[in-house]
Amino acid sequence: MRHYVVLRLLLAAFLLYVAWPIIPQETGFVAKLFWGGWLAFFILVVGGNFAALLQIVTPPVMEQKELRRRQASNH
Repeated sequence: MRHYVVLRLLLAAFLLYVAWPIIPQETGFVAKLFWGGWLAFFILVVGGNFAALLQIVTPPVMEQKELRRRQASNH
C-alpha cells in the first residue's frame, strides 16, 4: 500500500516544515541536543519510508494483511 508510505512521508515533511524555523533560535546545549536527536529521528523515519516505497524492505504487518485479503478476493 504505497499510499500509506506517501502519507507518512508527507506527515514527516509537514513536521519538519513546522519545526525548521524554530531550530536556529534555540541556544542552550539541551535544546541543541534535542533538535539534533529530533533531526536524526526524522532522517530515520524518512529513510525507512523511502525503503518501503522502493520495496527494499517487507511492508508492515498491517499492509501485508490487506495485500493477502486482496489476493484472496481476486482468486
